[in-house]
Amino acid sequence: MNDGIHFLLNGERVDVAGVAPQTTLLEYLRDERRLTGTKEGCAEGDCGACTVMLAERAGGGLAWKPVNACIRLLPSVDGKAVFTVESLASDDGKPHPVQQALVECHASQCGFCTPGFAMSLFGLYKNCARPARDAVDDALSGNLCRCTGYRPIVDAAMRMYALPSADGWRGRGVADDGTRLVAHDEARLAAELALLSRNDTFDYAHAGRRWSAPRTLRALAEVCAARPQARIVAGMTDVALWVTKQHRDLDDIVYVGDVEDLHRIRETAAGIDIGAAVTLTDAWPALDALFPELHEAWQRFASVPIRNSATLVGNVANGSPIGDSMPALLALDARVLLRSVAGEREVALDAFYPGYRQTGLAPGEFVAAVRIPRRVEGLLLRAYKISKRYDQDISAVFACFALVLDAGRIRGARIGCGGVAATPVRARRTEAALADAMWDRATSERAAETLTGEFAPIDDMRASAGYRRTVLGNLLRRLWLESAAKTDAPTRVELLLPQMP
Repeated sequence: MNDGIHFLLNGERVDVAGVAPQTTLLEYLRDERRLTGTKEGCAEGDCGACTVMLAERAGGGLAWKPVNACIRLLPSVDGKAVFTVESLASDDGKPHPVQQALVECHASQCGFCTPGFAMSLFGLYKNCARPARDAVDDALSGNLCRCTGYRPIVDAAMRMYALPSADGWRGRGVADDGTRLVAHDEARLAAELALLSRNDTFDYAHAGRRWSAPRTLRALAEVCAARPQARIVAGMTDVALWVTKQHRDLDDIVYVGDVEDLHRIRETAAGIDIGAAVTLTDAWPALDALFPELHEAWQRFASVPIRNSATLVGNVANGSPIGDSMPALLALDARVLLRSVAGEREVALDAFYPGYRQTGLAPGEFVAAVRIPRRVEGLLLRAYKISKRYDQDISAVFACFALVLDAGRIRGARIGCGGVAATPVRARRTEAALADAMWDRATSERAAETLTGEFAPIDDMRASAGYRRTVLGNLLRRLWLESAAKTDAPTRVELLLPQMP
């Protein structure tokens, strides 16, 4: 134990010891390394000023992922490579095409947010050749600018591809034809990361706090059995806020992100299993392939840097009543696979939350995967997220409707809701009102009235209880209008809604 945290920082190996396991990557970069180009704006992964690039081995090459340094705990970058804005320019000081484009397009004013934008653009540059405008918007969804305005920054995103490509790892990772480019420096970087890889559990401790990162499922189960009080983390995008915002001591931390088996997405005859270490970036395409109607919901789930760290299972195991994945997974009849030293068991997701922020996990148990059944014939599926902002916002209401239709009759109905109860919840009364009825305007109206009164949500900063109830009913009406496919049907529900606070 305690051989230190080893990773590459701007291409050079660093060995870290004597810092608390709950130290954030941002703290280390600014306080210990004086790399102050990486800023702290919000300390919660919302503004993007702290964006850095994370590179790790994947499929014989490297995966390049912009992440939020403010909510990334330092031990989690063990064996990986971190690049900050200071690394973009060449050794002789020549600006990277990302930097040059920002200058040419006058895309900086006060400059505080600019390093974060540069690193998000660098991530786009490494992973996408000649992106469309919507891909640019998505790449920048996690970066906020108070004074420049976004137009010149978007202009810079398009301009950077017209500039001469940088050398080595700074160059573009994807050619115009979509093939992956592997430069000599990138190959060397991958080889250096291979030298940092570990075969056994990484244990690190300082000042009474401990970090354990097992490499196998068996080792993870044994660690959880030996220390059932430990905090299990994956992407840390929520738990890290306990550190940055609430100043809590996490004490004992078990990290699942280095367990190879948990990074897998397994396709079976029944559906797909998404492992506990699979990031949202990798989980969403797998779900998109089966359920393309949910694409917008997944895209609005979080920004690119958050998706690159957060995991689907982490969102499920968190148990928040406003987590966006659970209503959709409830509607899809998902199940969770729980594992311990005693073996594995399977639990329906709609039986997994006994109360607010509670789960059905037994001591020493962890969620190994989420199991989603395959698509059934006749499925009508829609998900709706209602929030004050389009990007990077917590839902006031999230509703997902899954109706199985046969010759216009509803043979099955599952409705998952978030933001309206103490847990993610199914609208069982409304489901019963829809069961075996014809899917028509009259049915949708009766069911909408039922859904409006099914829950007793709270008033909070995101919405009033009355607003939430009204919106739920109107979303079911919207589902009918969208599915009716009438040329004279409005594309949105034109009803007067209570004012959102």
